[in-house]
Amino acid sequence: MSATDHDTDVDDDSAIGDLSPSAKLVYKVLEYEGAMTQAEIAAESRLCSRTVRYALGKLEEQDLVASRVCLEDARRSKYWIP
Repeated sequence: MSATDHDTDVDDDSAIGDLSPSAKLVYKVLEYEGAMTQAEIAAESRLCSRTVRYALGKLEEQDLVASRVCLEDARRSKYWIP
């Protein structure tokens, strides 16, 4: 790990530390499980979909999570940690 990689990790940790507990949980679910849809995140985290949607919005604002339209169902998006 280079010094710049370490600095990025520290920046991510501080950005995550400023988020709500639900956003932190959503981030950790994505960190451990990989790319998931909003419904999958809600099921895994046991948070309601509205809370997951709000948390994903906050994570995307901080550029901590990326999304793309799901290839299996264009009505849904997949979220992951870039």
